[in-house]
Amino acid sequence: MTSVKAKKHLGQHFLKDMEIASRIAGCLPLDRPSSVLEVGPGTGVLTQFLLQNPLAELTAVELDVESVHYLRKNYPQLKLLHADFLGLDLKSLFPDTFYIIGNFPYNISSQIFFKLLEYRDSVPCLVGMLQKELAERIAAPAGSRTYGILSVLLQAFYTVDYLFTVHEDVFDPPPKVKSAVVRLTRNDVHDIGCDEKLFKTVVKTAFNQRRKTLRNSLKTLVPKENSMYADSLFDKRPEQLDVPAFVDLTKRVAEQLNH
Repeated sequence: MTSVKAKKHLGQHFLKDMEIASRIAGCLPLDRPSSVLEVGPGTGVLTQFLLQNPLAELTAVELDVESVHYLRKNYPQLKLLHADFLGLDLKSLFPDTFYIIGNFPYNISSQIFFKLLEYRDSVPCLVGMLQKELAERIAAPAGSRTYGILSVLLQAFYTVDYLFTVHEDVFDPPPKVKSAVVRLTRNDVHDIGCDEKLFKTVVKTAFNQRRKTLRNSLKTLVPKENSMYADSLFDKRPEQLDVPAFVDLTKRVAEQLNH
């Protein structure tokens, strides 16, 4: 491979399979010249295929100094930021829309998706490779055992496609778990129909005690004596509610809080 050593504290596992890298790059649905941000290019295995796409106006962001030196030497044409993606003001970097792609560092994968939600009106699509377990959670439908907070919050604004599974042996060093590639495509929802801050609070509160019924988990928001809980909806557990049902639930909670 290269002289760059993967660093455990940065969650690095460098992809070494060219076929998979090419396949991931091909999952980006560009139909006109567009800004593309690659998160964590590492040794540039995915980067080289993105640079070959005439429609991708590529910028990459990398935190690891050793990787930055390697990329600058081997891909001098690459616009490269030596920075922490999670700390970037993406609006100042990309005043218009931009796409996100990457073999995401395992230790910040969830945070990348929470940041995506902040910039959802600027990001029409994200393609990412991450831990299989997290990919399944994001793509899980209501009623699934793996459906959770990120599933609901992301599916409110994005269509999630689980594209394919990636085995451990295509990385250096091999991770202890399988990976997967997902694509999130922005839907046409701009207003979910309830207070968004409260929506997030309701979703998180419900799933923080996912084994309990909504009647028991939501009593920290609305006292358990409240007549709202007479409805059979509150006999359900959070994984039984899809996004519209959580919107309805949030409206009911808001009504009680505003009394």
